[in-house]
Amino acid sequence: MMQHFMTRQFLFFILTGGFSAVVNFLSRIIYNQWFGFSTSVIMAYITGMIVAFILAKLFVFKKSELSIHRSAIFFVLVNLFAVMQTWLFSMGLAYYLLPSFGLTSFVREIAHAISLGSTIFISYFGHKKYSFK
Repeated sequence: MMQHFMTRQFLFFILTGGFSAVVNFLSRIIYNQWFGFSTSVIMAYITGMIVAFILAKLFVFKKSELSIHRSAIFFVLVNLFAVMQTWLFSMGLAYYLLPSFGLTSFVREIAHAISLGSTIFISYFGHKKYSFK
């Protein structure tokens, strides 16, 4: 299992995914100016997902046998699971867990950041096996 994570490909996945996560995180803050937290998390995830697809295709999974169209379809399907996980974790952390610890500052930001990080390993396997095989 560990051998999957000790590769150049996984390192590039972390780097490109990290950049996409920053785009996701910052766009959520921007979207939050006009929309509620829940809607902003979903919209930001879509924004980050577009960036992630482009970067993954260019730098991580360059030797994919699938067409770009087919890769995009599987990429979206894999990310449907990840966005559900991100949304559930964000809502649970922001509205229940973090406040129960007495946290009152930057609760949404902390919840969203933790939730984004929680999808790294599942996304890597999903994209390697389905999106860019």
